[in-house]
Amino acid sequence: MNHKVKGILGAALSFSILLAGCSSPTVNTDPTQDNQLNIVATTTMLADLSSVIGGERVTVDGLMGPGIDPHLYQASAGDVSLMQKADVVVYNGLHLEGKMGEIFENLSTQGPVVICIEEGLDESKLLAWETDSSVHDPHIWFDVSLWEAAAKTVADGLSQADPDGKSDYDANLDAYLKELEETETYIQTRAAELPDGQRVLVTAHDAFQYFGKAYGFEVRGLQGISTDAEAGTADVSDLANFIVERQIKAIFVESSVPPKTIEALQAAVKAKGFDVAIGGELYSDSLGDADSGAGTYILTVKANIDTIVDALK
Repeated sequence: MNHKVKGILGAALSFSILLAGCSSPTVNTDPTQDNQLNIVATTTMLADLSSVIGGERVTVDGLMGPGIDPHLYQASAGDVSLMQKADVVVYNGLHLEGKMGEIFENLSTQGPVVICIEEGLDESKLLAWETDSSVHDPHIWFDVSLWEAAAKTVADGLSQADPDGKSDYDANLDAYLKELEETETYIQTRAAELPDGQRVLVTAHDAFQYFGKAYGFEVRGLQGISTDAEAGTADVSDLANFIVERQIKAIFVESSVPPKTIEALQAAVKAKGFDVAIGGELYSDSLGDADSGAGTYILTVKANIDTIVDALK
């Protein structure tokens, strides 16, 4: 799939769910007067990525702060105004920002360049959304190799929006790709500390399938891929049975999902005569805050693998 930068046709703004894919590109080649591109990114992961690739040539505003669930996020009028005034808007696609879809479609042609990460991904490497093979799991950042593709998409988009900065964006990309390769090695090394039978990851929602496929973990989520779906009593009971049968040592809460569902699961396991620990909090749909020590993508994925391995040993 080719990298694309989207300039979006239409002036009307709507908040309904986008059912189509990302649209065809139109490039805005008029950066701000001070030669800095003003970028608005939807998620904390994309805000961090945009800052890393953009460097000193950009300023970045993130719509969603740490701990915010992008599946349920509804843009305010202020968010829409911020995106209209930006030079570049970066979003994930793959229905991650499901309640914002038509906003991206309907931004004015006089407004920002829109970079859709989905358009830079090899579709053959994407996982299906639960039982619907025509829709893909949006949690691509849990596979570092897919995040490398996202970085290339952002660099390509910024270079088209600001051709004078291409050499800077390319240099930042090259440096970041080396960091990501080191991060991939770190994750693989830590995962190898667990025998295959102990590589079972139980979390609040089904966000870690890319992680499981990339690093050899069996993954079970109490809720589905989108937190918009509630876990029922049968879901809790079935997963509790699985934990007891497999004698799993720990289950995990997530930073962007209320802990009550995992706490209910822990109680259900206990009622079946087995104690399972809550192994810690994983960062799922957002990065950590500035005080967490996990305020960047790289720090976040390293924190996650450390939490997982240390709890399951």
